[in-house]
Amino acid sequence: MCLMNTLSLFLVTLLSAGCASSAPLRGTTLPMGMDSRRSGLEMVYVSGGRFTMGGNDAVDDGGPPGSLDECPHEVTVGDFLIGKSEVTQDAWAEVLGHRPSYFSGCRNCPVEQVSWDDAQEFIQKLNGRSGERYRLPSEEEWEFAARGGLKSNNFLYAGSDNAADVAWHDANSEGRPHTVGALRPNELELFDMSGNISEWCEQSKKPYPCDPVGKYFDSRILRGGSWSNREGSVRVRDRNGRGSYVRLNTVGFRLARSVGVKK
Repeated sequence: MCLMNTLSLFLVTLLSAGCASSAPLRGTTLPMGMDSRRSGLEMVYVSGGRFTMGGNDAVDDGGPPGSLDECPHEVTVGDFLIGKSEVTQDAWAEVLGHRPSYFSGCRNCPVEQVSWDDAQEFIQKLNGRSGERYRLPSEEEWEFAARGGLKSNNFLYAGSDNAADVAWHDANSEGRPHTVGALRPNELELFDMSGNISEWCEQSKKPYPCDPVGKYFDSRILRGGSWSNREGSVRVRDRNGRGSYVRLNTVGFRLARSVGVKK
């Protein structure tokens, strides 16, 4: 059984379902009445390891001729926690007290129209209430988790080779984001890592070490693609970026947290 401490002004919440594989993060609780499975605060433990990041797809990302934006290279990540879903509109409203999303009629849809800077404000406030150290995932952690971690089946999208199984994108979204967790999860039981909403990562966009002519961008990394993207842009290895101040109705985020080394 998973027991969480109280946030300021909130009651203790006791959650017993699904604790073997995922649980709301110790030290936090969800606001009264919020569905823990659809908040963005339920976390999944990811055992770290070594993997090949990127791939050999031919990609036209607008970079200089010869740029290899997604070139394959070996990366090692440690153990970490990552949100089972994207942070929702309700979760944002409970923490910051307002609703910035363009598609505001869907309370369990991912919050969007929030910048990287806005996400940092949310995280700072949440950490102050919970005593935890939430953060955005690194790009390496994000891709490792999207691929299914050590359980990866090397799917093109996060959980399937068929985008429609796991991703809301331009061919099936009807021009809007959808409730988190409505499609199939990936191998780690993570939802919407392909499609629905593009997700901020912590660091700035920079070329991979295997990219001989790549350039640095004055932008923060976005991963996963959104409801408005074509299939090619919701692949687990696809990269994008925007300035930290940019707010779009296609952009939101999910949380992560570091953990100690497993014994």
